[in-house]
Amino acid sequence: MSLASLIAVAKGELPADLLLVNARIVNTFTGEIEPGNVALYGGMIAGVGDYSHARQVVDLGGRYLAPGLINGHTHVESSMLHITQYARAVVPRGTTALVTDLHEIANVCGLEGMKYMLRWARRLPLDLFLMVPSCVPATSLETSGARLDARDIRTALRWGNAIGLGEVMNFPGVLGGDREVLEKMAVARTGSIDGHAPGLRGRGLNAYIASGILSDHESTTAEEAEEKLRRGMYLMIREGSSEKNLDALLPLVTDNTYKRCLFVVDDRSCVDLLRDGDIDAVVRKAIRGGLDPVRALQLATINAAEYFRLGRVGAVAPGYLANLIVIGDLATLGIEKVFYRGRLVAEGGEPLFGVPSRIGGGLTRSVNVRPFAVEALRIPATGYADPIIELVPDQILTRKRWEEVRVSGGVVAPDVERDILKLVVVERHRASGNIGLGLVKGFGLRRGAMASSIAHDSHNIIAVGTDDRDILTAIEEVSRLQGGLVIAHEGRILAALPLPIAGLLSDAPLEAVVAGLEELESTALSLGVSLPAPFAALSFLALPVILELRLTDLGLVDVTAARLLH
Repeated sequence: MSLASLIAVAKGELPADLLLVNARIVNTFTGEIEPGNVALYGGMIAGVGDYSHARQVVDLGGRYLAPGLINGHTHVESSMLHITQYARAVVPRGTTALVTDLHEIANVCGLEGMKYMLRWARRLPLDLFLMVPSCVPATSLETSGARLDARDIRTALRWGNAIGLGEVMNFPGVLGGDREVLEKMAVARTGSIDGHAPGLRGRGLNAYIASGILSDHESTTAEEAEEKLRRGMYLMIREGSSEKNLDALLPLVTDNTYKRCLFVVDDRSCVDLLRDGDIDAVVRKAIRGGLDPVRALQLATINAAEYFRLGRVGAVAPGYLANLIVIGDLATLGIEKVFYRGRLVAEGGEPLFGVPSRIGGGLTRSVNVRPFAVEALRIPATGYADPIIELVPDQILTRKRWEEVRVSGGVVAPDVERDILKLVVVERHRASGNIGLGLVKGFGLRRGAMASSIAHDSHNIIAVGTDDRDILTAIEEVSRLQGGLVIAHEGRILAALPLPIAGLLSDAPLEAVVAGLEELESTALSLGVSLPAPFAALSFLALPVILELRLTDLGLVDVTAARLLH
């Protein structure tokens, strides 16, 4: 694109490539809706106003024109979709940019995993901005497949689309002055540094912010979020598949605070992406909750752009990228057309861009489990109350409970009537033989077992079940598939979804992955599971940086004390 020609188009001296006329333009700077035409040239917006001269004209007939949506914090890998299929899901929904740290694939494959995703993303009508993951691994209380130190982070920050440092989950390390954590933060000083500090308040929060961290997406109560806003943090209001905080936090969005707030999804399943949407689903829900539609769009566009200092995205204005969405009805956010760099890439909810039908090799053969017998899953009875991980509905937080448990033959046994099940985490990167054993309450499973190679953040194999042999059968099938989700009952595999790319992603089309996950969830429901997204809930039970009790391949983790229970 010629800058001189762009200027000439803006002045009306040259014709635009494309002219969008009769638009009601959503101005994310001022919160207004203004009538006008928008002239596009070379993938950019040349001007907004009374333009009439162009090679191609599209009459929007009074429809709304807004900037493409920006997902300010998401883990692409949680969709289980290859990035090409992920784009097929989210671009027709209006997402034209996302900010992601590729933390999941980095924990399995390191820098090579991140490069793999970025190479594919460059082929798509979707801007991927990288926050280099800060916590690979998240803590020393689990075994990951890779480790990124300050030198690795410095290397990745030199990549063209890297804009900062991803969520600093090790907030105890920040507060304790951990040398390695502070070195990582030091090399990222020139960019944004995202936070991850659930429940942090008072002087600890002050110290965390003083270190240079200025955002957080882990607030679950209005009181916690309000304190973070008052201390200068940007509030990422999260509404994902498992983590639903919008209802609790939306009242904090006021005339005084809204510029410091942005919408994110964090983790969203492929089913939700296809059936409900991406960041557009959060905007719609916020509007239903009473937020003005233009303000809701500001939280999904310009606010994210300004926090991350992206520039040239998030607004319909001269010199901005022509990443645009056409909306029929603001109240329902009916997105009719999506433009990326001035090119129509989706219409009527359907993508107009092609993706490769075959992905090919890369990042496969990542599951490496040392064989073990069913006896390795036994938990010896102690005669005392045992620690139990209790699920919290619609949250990834857990509660730590101590209860007398059922004992049979000198070992702890699942207690279906009390909904106390066996939980297992098996190390899958180095064939170390590490197996963590524990108990969980809140799944509702009454028969069989579920297993998955998605277990945040190190992504070892995690399984829950009512019977040790079914648990072993499910784990062995995940290993045989080289990653995936599995349900077993009475020694048989009832349903499975292979995830051969790093044990996290499918190489199948969007619709096939969704159908596979829906079959798994339907099967889980038939076995008694009471959770709406059971595999998503299962995946977070190994995350040792979210309160209160978790299980890793090294054992039960008391997150509050940041130590293993012995």
